[in-house]
Amino acid sequence: MKAVKFGGTSMSTVNSIERVKRIIESDSERRFIVVSAPGKTESGGKVTDMLIKVAAALPERRAAEFANVVARFEELCAGLLGDKDFLCSEFDAIRKKLASADEDYIVSRGEYLSAKLLAAVIGYDFADAFDLIKFRDGIYDDEYTEHVCKLGLSGHKCAVIPGFYGGDANGKTVTFTRGGSDISGAIIARAVGASVYENFTDVDGFLTCDPRIVPHATIIDALSYKELRELAYMGANVLHPESIFPVRKANIPIHILNTFNSDAVGTKIVPTEQLLNGTYTRKNSRPITAIAGKKGFFSLYIDKSMMNTEIGFVRRVLSCFERLEIPIEHIPSGIDSMTVIFSAVDRGLANTLVKLVQAEVKPDHISLSTDLALIAIVGHGMVSRPGTAARAINRLSTADINIRMIDQGASEINIILGVSDEDFERALIALNGEFEV
Repeated sequence: MKAVKFGGTSMSTVNSIERVKRIIESDSERRFIVVSAPGKTESGGKVTDMLIKVAAALPERRAAEFANVVARFEELCAGLLGDKDFLCSEFDAIRKKLASADEDYIVSRGEYLSAKLLAAVIGYDFADAFDLIKFRDGIYDDEYTEHVCKLGLSGHKCAVIPGFYGGDANGKTVTFTRGGSDISGAIIARAVGASVYENFTDVDGFLTCDPRIVPHATIIDALSYKELRELAYMGANVLHPESIFPVRKANIPIHILNTFNSDAVGTKIVPTEQLLNGTYTRKNSRPITAIAGKKGFFSLYIDKSMMNTEIGFVRRVLSCFERLEIPIEHIPSGIDSMTVIFSAVDRGLANTLVKLVQAEVKPDHISLSTDLALIAIVGHGMVSRPGTAARAINRLSTADINIRMIDQGASEINIILGVSDEDFERALIALNGEFEV
């Protein structure tokens, strides 16, 4: 049995949904389907973006804004079912709630209507994610969801489920972050005991590098869960980075496939142990699996003599980040200095952070930099191939690129290099050339 997720591009037009129908019908194992809201088309934007505008409108204006969403689905219903009014009762039910509804309910209606439509097109049951995926105090409740989801889907031989949202005990709709339908698909895959979680999108799979910067980047045929986490965190956004957690518990592989290219073999994301023990093998045995990166990080440099003898120094610095709710990325350090790397925040908040740290630990010197890019060199093969870091450093030096930070994880699966934002693209090209990924 397979659980399958189709993204917004796959659900965006009559032609693309007909492709989805053919894909499902081509394999009787594809029994539980999770869908996103319709994506962008040549003539219209993403339905979720439309619904965000609905939620942002004054209550008395929401119904008028919602008309654009209705028109989009009427066009799909007419083309697929020959009845533009197929979802009429659903539209009416949503309109009645719009004036008083919160944002999560409103923005989730794209997935809800998309699932209702596809269920009718392929003749599957509809199962509402509100009843299957559970939140507590706005936080996803994994254990309770697993129980409820298994029970709720046990009576369905085949079903279509909306992605992106669930419900809580108070009857409130709660959404994941954008792209959260990937998480929904993984939850459903675990609940039904799927042999594989197929995630259909509009690309052929994970690439070895960003093709917008390195045009000759190639498809990776297999990734481990750990490699995926590292690459997704660094901006390789084919799949939501949190979507591996539900399937990882059950050792269910994820298969990234392209709705629009049936010849593409895609990328399999598999249990780390199974990639390392040879259950799954890669066509290419390079030490580096892929290179990914992001711009726009901040770095806070702190220098204080005898810092290493001052008990609780690091804790007090990090408490300032905690008080301002700023997440931390990396902390390279020396005897008398430390640097804290964090994602870009509002400049005013960053300045407040500097003042807090100054007051808390009274450093000899403190400075904030706002133009740092991080690049991750990722691959299990680095463990058995010494010299990877040296090769990367030498290559960047040859390209006249200054390295502002080096951090290698204890697992030896990744090396993180920091360069200035202006050197980011050149660094990616140079590293890709060195390791020929």
